[in-house]
Amino acid sequence: MPFATKTPGGLSILSVWWIRLGIIPERIKPGRPQQNGCHERMHRTLKDAVAKPVAATMKEKQDRMDAFRRDYNEQRPHESLAQQRPALCYTTSDRPYPKKLPVLEYPSYFMVMKVRRSGVIYWGGGQIYVSHNLQGEYVGLEQIDDGVWDIYFGPVRLGGFDQRKAGGNLTPYWTLKV
Repeated sequence: MPFATKTPGGLSILSVWWIRLGIIPERIKPGRPQQNGCHERMHRTLKDAVAKPVAATMKEKQDRMDAFRRDYNEQRPHESLAQQRPALCYTTSDRPYPKKLPVLEYPSYFMVMKVRRSGVIYWGGGQIYVSHNLQGEYVGLEQIDDGVWDIYFGPVRLGGFDQRKAGGNLTPYWTLKV
């Protein structure tokens, strides 16, 4: 949940923040943990180290997590690092976090629209639900064919819609096709 959701583009609030910082999330195909085998293996090691037996208190849980972090990063050599410990390979970033998140820029041929608190953008007298996770953010719309549009949040394609196919009667409602 913190990294991806079932919303268009799979964007969580955290991934929206990352994109605003210029970090583009990469996802594996659903149901294919082998595409991210090293990370999945770390989860198994973490679970084996801290989850059993079940800790009686939050302090005990935190103590186990702290011990795991020390062992995993400072004491245990890793094959992927030529048997070095991660703490020896880590350096802090020279790039500071910005005081204010940068505004996403879109090509000049995109239409740029603000996502409302309800998670929708208004379009041609109707509306398109984009995502509650994007409320207050700006998305870019690119016309890819006559009446056919793609919607982007920064470089991430959220989906598309065909404005010639509106749902509803009085107020058109277009569904974003992922």
